[in-house]
Amino acid sequence: MRKLILVVHISLDGFVAGINGELTGFDSGSENLEFVCQLTEDADTALFGRISYELLNRYWPTAHTNPNATKGEIDYSNWYNNARKIVVSRTLKTTNDPKTTLISNDMVTGISAIKKEPGRNILIFGSPSVSQQLIAAGLVDSYWVFINPVIFGNGIPLFRTLPEMIKLSLLSSKHFPNGEMALNFIANE
Repeated sequence: MRKLILVVHISLDGFVAGINGELTGFDSGSENLEFVCQLTEDADTALFGRISYELLNRYWPTAHTNPNATKGEIDYSNWYNNARKIVVSRTLKTTNDPKTTLISNDMVTGISAIKKEPGRNILIFGSPSVSQQLIAAGLVDSYWVFINPVIFGNGIPLFRTLPEMIKLSLLSSKHFPNGEMALNFIANE
């Protein structure tokens, strides 16, 4: 079965964005993106909620053509363009990308079925409301949580009320020059 891996940036106080969705305070360096590119080497699918998809889709399809693009930007852009994209949305009706699948109803059943298909890892980027539902359904296999050295004080939380406690085990960690820490967890069985 394919693994679903959550890749998310959070503030020290657990927010994925400010109260209005702003991402100021998440200042990733080139080392951070190159590290994420290592995660994409074992993945062929990206999963998003609509807002995260629209945000990322504005930049990544053409990022590799920017004359000042870093190696990480080129690598991630190329991966993004070749990856299957799954977007969970009740409002988005279509995309222009033939590699994009929309799920508008019964996300848990849809993602469960996709995890059983042949293929490599599925990476879910940000997408807090979708992530929360998948965590509650027990579908997230691994967590890469990038903790940023900033306190928002208020914002959009990654973790909300779950039906039960989930105990995790730390598999590895990585410290970046910009002060960000990446922590990799799996759920205890």
